Amino acid sequence: MTDPRTAQTHPQTHGALLQQVSNALVALHKEQFGRGPTRAQSHFAGPDALLCVLEDALLPAEQRMVSMSEQQRVRESRMFLQVATSDEFVSSVEALTGRTVRAFASATDPDNGVVFENFMFNPDPRTDGRPAG
Repeated sequence: MTDPRTAQTHPQTHGALLQQVSNALVALHKEQFGRGPTRAQSHFAGPDALLCVLEDALLPAEQRMVSMSEQQRVRESRMFLQVATSDEFVSSVEALTGRTVRAFASATDPDNGVVFENFMFNPDPRTDGRPAG
């Protein structure tokens, strides 16, 4: 698998990996929730963190709840959905990156229809935390 640290010196490879992660998370949202986001971007946030921003990600029922001013219920229900499916999200990111996920958290901004998928990897034992290169 592609190592994000090595890929940083090869932008095409780095970009391809991030696109694969974004595509996989969109597919998982479609599979697990019945509808996927219409836009997705993934970014490395340092050597051991990955942030995925999924836009237009709310389900029609969630959108209706927002129009009823029930944003907190959307956050709570989305949190339960994410916890119930976390193994699938973690497995997919681990398979694509070749890294072990140490922590996974999800957050939802109902007013803007944005979901944030956050992954923290175990530190790479081959480095001391500084970017390779």
